[in-house]
Amino acid sequence: MRKIYLTIILAMGLMVTSCDYLLDIEPEYTQDAENFFDTPEDYERALVGVYDLLQTSYLHIWIGEIASDNSIAGGESVNDSRGLHEIDNMTHGGVNTELRDIMRWNYAGIARANYIFEHKDKIDFEGKDQILAEAKFLRAYYHFVLTTYFGDVPLVVDRRLSLSEVSASERTPRVQVYAQIEQDLNEAINVLPDQQAETGRITKGAAIALLGKVQLYQNKFGDAAQTLDRIISQNAAGYDLFPDFSTLFYVVNENNSEDVFTIQYSGQQGGDYGCFVCLQGNPAVGFHGVRQYNGPLYGDGNSYNLPTQDLYDYFDGNDPRREATLLDIDAFIAAQPNSGDISYAVGAGGHTGYYNNKYIKRLDERGLPDDDLTSPLNYRVIRYADVLLMAAEAFQQSGNDDRARTELNKVRQRVGMPAINSSGTQLLQDIYRERRLELSGEGYRFFDLVRTGRAADVIQGFVPGKHELFPIPQVEIDLAGGNWQQNPNY
Repeated sequence: MRKIYLTIILAMGLMVTSCDYLLDIEPEYTQDAENFFDTPEDYERALVGVYDLLQTSYLHIWIGEIASDNSIAGGESVNDSRGLHEIDNMTHGGVNTELRDIMRWNYAGIARANYIFEHKDKIDFEGKDQILAEAKFLRAYYHFVLTTYFGDVPLVVDRRLSLSEVSASERTPRVQVYAQIEQDLNEAINVLPDQQAETGRITKGAAIALLGKVQLYQNKFGDAAQTLDRIISQNAAGYDLFPDFSTLFYVVNENNSEDVFTIQYSGQQGGDYGCFVCLQGNPAVGFHGVRQYNGPLYGDGNSYNLPTQDLYDYFDGNDPRREATLLDIDAFIAAQPNSGDISYAVGAGGHTGYYNNKYIKRLDERGLPDDDLTSPLNYRVIRYADVLLMAAEAFQQSGNDDRARTELNKVRQRVGMPAINSSGTQLLQDIYRERRLELSGEGYRFFDLVRTGRAADVIQGFVPGKHELFPIPQVEIDLAGGNWQQNPNY
């Protein structure tokens, strides 16, 4: 089975080469529609270009954890990725490199999808409907990321925008953005297969899971329960929980039955520190590594996204997910027979003693040549455990505690934790707790806290009425000619 890698698009010249304009994504030498979309292969190549922007997922892992109570920014110093430190301290504003990258790169993905839809009727061929369905899913996902971060965002459908049109565009109300996301996903679900011949391509299950998540984020609990139940009860794709949580996040166990929507990485380089969007490997893994580490199992890295003591203490001592989620570096070293020969350094950007053990560089999983940038470890955007916990929340919120406990306890049973027997408000709190225990380190925590109204209670410096959304990058406001108002209180 051939694995789809997302940077094949370099060969067709559709990479983002201009970082100065939000949707100015067509570089020199790009083929235009006059000599493209003439063969089925052209549509396939254009679709790979839409997939390509998924490789920027490392930002979601960082921001979703660092903005929450799960981790601190870390790194070499407070000036090393200053934007992450500002997000960590809740002092971020409209000038922030990481937030601008979120906006630019997701809109670039949308623009690439729309390029296909502009020319969807140029030729007919067998399989075109599936290409369009995958493009609709990806467009929905990019829009979902944008509205989750920024709220109201310009809604762009079926066409690219010129720079003059961008300047004249207004931000679309979030409810309309969600409506388009749901429409794209429903249309994709009607076409996509339960399984794909090529690993990494979007399936019907991935689209249903994302639709359920989108509905949950809108508090459409009844709809979300019904949608997510389609995966659990019908389960035509054979989803299941991987039996060994301790090795779930190893490369050797990628693309197993728990993977519902996974971003594939190849372990090759493609780009460098000046072009993270060009990378073919997963840079989060190397950046999460232990600084100047010299010892067994792990490779050295840049000590980003360091889990907090609060997260470590949140786990029961007998919960095997604690060790699988957090590397306690000093305890690990002390347990080695040659502990005196093992060393590491602490960055001035902060140190907690813990590292993200789900997405971390291991010696036998390194890419080449710069293994800080080239990990082949995939990013699981939605795994089956998340589907079960989203379903548990949706069922509880829509009045079905029995079904909520059933789905919740499947997740707990996998790791040998006792069943939950609570009801009502306590059951909902138990589900929230389980989401943190199960999904920490994967980029969900901040958005879970915001959508459930708990962020101000647990995130130091969080200002209600402000930090539920991130600020629109100021440069994009300027490029839009003042048509875009900044989010409240920034």
